[in-house]
Amino acid sequence: MLPQFGFSELLFLVVIALVILGPKDLSLTMRKLGQFVAKGRSMANEFRAAFDDIARQAELDDLRKEIEDLKRDNAVTQAVDELKEVEKDINQTVLREEAKLKEDMAKPLAAEPEAPAQPQPKPETSPANDPEDKAVS
Repeated sequence: MLPQFGFSELLFLVVIALVILGPKDLSLTMRKLGQFVAKGRSMANEFRAAFDDIARQAELDDLRKEIEDLKRDNAVTQAVDELKEVEKDINQTVLREEAKLKEDMAKPLAAEPEAPAQPQPKPETSPANDPEDKAVS
């Protein structure tokens, strides 16, 4: 912490500097002291600016990390993943039911004994409906 100087302390320092240096050298000394203080302030400002840049860069890195986390943990992405999972479950259930139905359909066919194929009787044609008779008449 810098020491706090009041008006009375500054007036006392000016009087002592006037007595020690004299009026002629006091103005040159004050000019050099002002230049020295200006250099010190400019160096402090440069240091502060560099420190602020570093802090800003660190803050930007944190923000980038947060954005990446948000992209990864996005609710929409989670919803899409959940929907895909539900769709997969539904598809598996449908395929299982379809396979079960096919199996059930195959069981009655396998359970029935194979009967020898009997020729189906041809429909009898009456002599009135016989095409050969019509051609003759």
